[in-house]
Amino acid sequence: MSTPDGRYWITYNGEIYNYLELREQLIARGYRFVSETDTEVILKAYDCWGQSCVGRFNGMWAFAIHDPRHNIVFCSRDRFGVKPFYYVEPAGGFAFGSEIRQLLPLLACSEADAGILFDFLVSRVAEHPVRSFFSGVCKLPPGHNLVFDLGKGRYAIQRYYTLEARTEFAALSLEDSMEIFRGLFRDAIRLRLRSDVRVGTCLSGGLDSSSIASIAAEAYRRDSGQAFSAITAISEDPATDESEFARSVAHNSGLEWISITPGYEDFSAAIDAVVSAQEEPFASASIFMQFFVMREARRSGIPVLLDGQGGDETLLGYERYFADHLLHSLKTLRPVAMWQVLTGLHRNGPRGALRTLLRNLLYFHAPGIRRLALHDQLTLFRPDFKPLVRAANEPSGTHSSIFGMQKQEIERSNLPALLRYEDKNSMAHSIETRLPFLDYRLVEYTTSVATSIKLRDGWGKFLLRKSMADLMPKEIVWRKHKFGFEAPESRWMERHHSAIQRTIASSDLLREIFRTNAQRSLAVMKLNRGMLWRLYSLALWERVFGVGGLRRD
Repeated sequence: MSTPDGRYWITYNGEIYNYLELREQLIARGYRFVSETDTEVILKAYDCWGQSCVGRFNGMWAFAIHDPRHNIVFCSRDRFGVKPFYYVEPAGGFAFGSEIRQLLPLLACSEADAGILFDFLVSRVAEHPVRSFFSGVCKLPPGHNLVFDLGKGRYAIQRYYTLEARTEFAALSLEDSMEIFRGLFRDAIRLRLRSDVRVGTCLSGGLDSSSIASIAAEAYRRDSGQAFSAITAISEDPATDESEFARSVAHNSGLEWISITPGYEDFSAAIDAVVSAQEEPFASASIFMQFFVMREARRSGIPVLLDGQGGDETLLGYERYFADHLLHSLKTLRPVAMWQVLTGLHRNGPRGALRTLLRNLLYFHAPGIRRLALHDQLTLFRPDFKPLVRAANEPSGTHSSIFGMQKQEIERSNLPALLRYEDKNSMAHSIETRLPFLDYRLVEYTTSVATSIKLRDGWGKFLLRKSMADLMPKEIVWRKHKFGFEAPESRWMERHHSAIQRTIASSDLLREIFRTNAQRSLAVMKLNRGMLWRLYSLALWERVFGVGGLRRD
């Protein structure tokens, strides 16, 4: 799109949720609009406020604006990286896009980045902030702008957003914290329900997706007079089946509930499609369930879905956070807090919570023990790759606060991969997913609230649970066991065993990193399920994208 006078041109991927409010501000400043789009709002906002306009946006975006007056191309990516921005620098050029496949023809060859590959295999890091699995394909980091000077033929990358702890929120009482949270959460959902097409939600049956569905159903029915739709992928493995929880939420909120139960045949038939959509290797088969939900949304005529990504990282939903809380209490000599963690987990935590606490302490805070646990796997690799293996296994650093740990998870270690899976799976079916928990106002608030309000009495996400207690069934609010939208991975991989073995054995890329004959040995197939999947995922990626070798810089 261009401005009517042709001064600025934009190419844009994403959604600015507060575009109506910004439009009114711009109209008050004398701007006139010829469309009802958020794209035009971005153009006029850039004209009005310049590069600082992105600080006013509440949304997800990757865009580039050609500004001939300053002879630049101004590029930006949203605060948390919901939307991707890739770029390459072929000889004498610069190219960018929302997909890697757009850029691969501009490279001399497709090679794997060895450092990223070993980060993936050893540390399970599937998404790096600035590099990709393809050597030479880079990413604009979340919360950054890129300004390309067309006259000088070079660019500069600048950070425009940093997540900082807000001290004014840390001293709030539980009651005040709940009141503010409810207001921000409802408003985040309200903004993301704006659409001229049908909107629905993903519903796993977990706390995050159930909370979104419950609030959105009420607002959607009030505004449209229609029932809100929710889609659930049911696991065929009873051990990971959450359908009873999803059914309870659907009944309680009057949802139009759409459920599907993908089987092994669905998984097997979709493998190449998922690998192609993701463009880079992925750490488990669980994302297939999300892929099937997006496919069902397209079939059901629901082109916009809300989803719950970000709730665990911002509200402390993973069990490992209790280990960090205990460790920080020990370091700061707070025995009462330590006692509360231990007794709360014993009283209200899931079965085996204390055993899980010990395992997380050892795994995340004792790198020597982690190296020992990985020893049998890592002996499969050639000795000359030891420096890369060692670098991949280095601890990511200790944090002086729980906020520091959350910031790391949001920016580097956990959320970026989940956002990539989400965006690729949804875009493969032309579905737009919107993530209320990643409204930047809500992220800044929830990460700053006192840890004792988010982790309390053995409950993770206590603030969310208490805030939703009057809106959802008790068995959802105070549910102890967390699944995480899992696929029946063990069943599928067991049935897929021979195909996995063949694919790994035929991989030239894996042959390059394995010791002689290790690739075809039985030891490979006896690896734990996670490592075996990662090797399989790498081999599939190599085949689908024609990756021709390994590059070590």
